[in-house]
Amino acid sequence: MNREDYIFGTRAVIEALRNRKPVERVLIKKGLDNELFAELFQLVKENDVPFQFVPVEKINRITRKNHQGVIAFLSAVEFADIETLLPGMFEAGTDPFILILDQITDVRNFGAIVRTAECGGVHAIIIPERGMARIGADAVKTSAGAIHSLPVCKVKSLPAAVRFLKDSGLTVIAATEKATDVYTEKAMNGPLAIVLGAEDTGISP
Repeated sequence: MNREDYIFGTRAVIEALRNRKPVERVLIKKGLDNELFAELFQLVKENDVPFQFVPVEKINRITRKNHQGVIAFLSAVEFADIETLLPGMFEAGTDPFILILDQITDVRNFGAIVRTAECGGVHAIIIPERGMARIGADAVKTSAGAIHSLPVCKVKSLPAAVRFLKDSGLTVIAATEKATDVYTEKAMNGPLAIVLGAEDTGISP
């Protein structure tokens, strides 16, 4: 793991959360209880950041430095808001082309998909808050930097995001190896979103 992928120490994580840094999740030592813990935990909840209480040994495996029982993993990108992006696309006269990734867990697969999506004219990528590969240095490298030019939107609920896209006039298509229709035989014009499922389980029910 690259050093820039995480920060540690209670005060450092508090400041990252206060300044809206792209914190993906926080690990907290089980039983941690000091004067800064209440402030930290409140910010974690206010920012709706996933967290987990873990044995201190798990944090020690990541860093042996003075972590104070707290470590936060950072995303390599600032996430965008699809509900803000989409109206702007329509206002610019663009037919949105959105890619929805349903729990892609391999970081190199994710990076390769982003690279291909940029070449294919995708305007934005939507990912779920949980169950996705971490967007760290490996993802940036595999994407050949494309991840910095293609907006990535993280959402709490993929079904809710799909409903929003449909209500906004997009056609939503799911890609699966079990389908009988071949994409090259279908006209896919106009506002469009394509869903790609996880490597092992495919698209969520």
